[in-house]
Amino acid sequence: MTEPSGPAMPALVSPEATLARAAQQLADTYRGVYSRETILRYLDESYQLLAATARITAHLPNLAIRFATERLTAVARNDGAVITGIPEVLFVCVHNAGRSQMAAAMLDHHAAGRVHVRSAGSTPASEINPAVIAALAEVGIDMTKEFPKPLTDEVVRASDVVVLMGCGDACPVYPGTRYLDWDLPDPAGLPIGQVRPIRDEIDTRVRALLHELTGQETINR
Repeated sequence: MTEPSGPAMPALVSPEATLARAAQQLADTYRGVYSRETILRYLDESYQLLAATARITAHLPNLAIRFATERLTAVARNDGAVITGIPEVLFVCVHNAGRSQMAAAMLDHHAAGRVHVRSAGSTPASEINPAVIAALAEVGIDMTKEFPKPLTDEVVRASDVVVLMGCGDACPVYPGTRYLDWDLPDPAGLPIGQVRPIRDEIDTRVRALLHELTGQETINR
């Protein structure tokens, strides 16, 4: 008697197929703004940029989709095709694994939609500093789905404020964009006990920046 077969294993979906499906969805979103070919180019380029530093590639296509979507949104704002009506802030550090990630996460948390926040690194790491993730979790901010992203020209151009956090001269300078230099210790390699003071100093500065940009106090405390 033939033994019953088990459930069929799901077919693996190739990165190319995942990106192609995302391209079609983004083409619908940006109909009349970008061609499917342009969207595919951004998706492929974003995938390659992330793959250059990634240690684990299982979720790379989905991360590339998120990264490409951010870049396309920035380009659309630069071209006047999308008007957000809210301030756009970019935090930049070297590895986008510590300071810039903490600042972006806290500003996004406190702003509650009143500011569009991005972060990037001049030389992005392969993953976010675990001590940084733990330090933010202590104040109720989940960073487990975030990832280091390389600095690209279009996100700088789309920003009203660029906060430099030890990235040197890597960030391009554009007229009309406000640049701030936050001199803070790098949490790389530090235990969580030494990351907490950095987190708290960033939080103080982020709250002040939010009040300056919106004229309002933080919503999330």
